[in-house]
Amino acid sequence: MPELPEVETVRRGLAPVLEGAVIAKASVFRPDLRFPFPAGFAETLAGRPVISVERRAKYLLIRLRGGLGDDLVLLSHLGMSGRFRIFTDAPPPLEIHDHVELVTDSGVTIRYNDPRRFGFMDLFVQSAEATHKLLADLGPEPLSNAFDGAALAAGLGERRTAIKVALLDQHVVAGVGNIYASEALYRAGISPKRMARTVKGGRADKLAQSIRDVLNEAIAAGGSSLRDHRQTSGELGYFQHRFKVYGRAGEKCADCDCPKAIRQIVQGGRSTFYCAKRQR
Repeated sequence: MPELPEVETVRRGLAPVLEGAVIAKASVFRPDLRFPFPAGFAETLAGRPVISVERRAKYLLIRLRGGLGDDLVLLSHLGMSGRFRIFTDAPPPLEIHDHVELVTDSGVTIRYNDPRRFGFMDLFVQSAEATHKLLADLGPEPLSNAFDGAALAAGLGERRTAIKVALLDQHVVAGVGNIYASEALYRAGISPKRMARTVKGGRADKLAQSIRDVLNEAIAAGGSSLRDHRQTSGELGYFQHRFKVYGRAGEKCADCDCPKAIRQIVQGGRSTFYCAKRQR
């Protein structure tokens, strides 16, 4: 499932063609994705100026001018296999898994393609954003000024769960998923099995900085393409070639002389990769 860097990469691709444009036409080619589309979805989008394209955690938020009433928010989650493609010239014929199409007043076509249909879209008035069930309880953005070691330690509190599992809780920090939790813990030298409540002080400072660093580096590389992720240009992301531990079980640790290879365990139903010597 796309994590923060992949979604941020998509946001950066959409922003230049959507911000300041008007959605001249919107089309949906099936009644639902993971959930049904809101009633009147395409009709409501048509004619709306786009204010901005933003990201919150793993969600895209496309802000639209609402006319006489509230401004609107188009929320999109990419699920397992969702991706947006941008066509600045005449678009090719629709593909079988193209489910949503937006055409701007400048003739740019944007298509949402999702073979597994685990993604979804919602449309609501901006005044409802703070209480929206998917957004209301999210933790701090790890790339914001509000996130540091103190904020991380506060979010972890007295949790007795493993730190790796705690990092996947979006109430603790928003947007970090399985890949980048493993990579950040490796960089910080913290065992994924360490109890979350013990990550405080300097240890929390180091982990918070590692989270920020690995996310920024992944964004710069266009995200990680393991199976489905594509940038809006259709290009793959490249950060998977820089993984230190994720997906490298049995391989030698690149940064230490550990006698054993990188290990793989299952935590909370997800695979975790780590170096037992380097991470304590």
